[in-house]
Amino acid sequence: MKRLSILAAILAACAMTGHAQSVQVTQVDHEKVAAALAKGGALVTAKDFTVQGIRRNGPGQVEIHAKETDIFYVTDGEATIVTGGTMVGGRQTAPNQLRGSDVKGGEARHLGKGDVIVIPAGVPHWFKEVPVSINYLTIKVIKP
Repeated sequence: MKRLSILAAILAACAMTGHAQSVQVTQVDHEKVAAALAKGGALVTAKDFTVQGIRRNGPGQVEIHAKETDIFYVTDGEATIVTGGTMVGGRQTAPNQLRGSDVKGGEARHLGKGDVIVIPAGVPHWFKEVPVSINYLTIKVIKP
């Protein structure tokens, strides 16, 4: 668990590269991190980034975030994620957020424990298959 906390701090620092440094240092204890990974939940919310624990038990919708780069660190489980291509059936669900039902084209990738994937803003992505479950830490870097 200590290694996970260190990795989270490193990823957060990398995510902030090129952004104004926060005047506040935030630490999240391992129990809260473990709880967020087990059930899902926010860990840190700031103006230019967020950190969340996510648990998926099945596939999701196709997503495009116009101003957010997603960084996922898989802590348990596995899934197939499709990135790139063209969203099908897209609709705006919130400012700068699109959701859709499918992807034409794109690249299927297998994610498993210990993997990291970085999905730049504007790139369609979709957890297409989740055989059992997948837990991952998400760092969203928000462009102004």
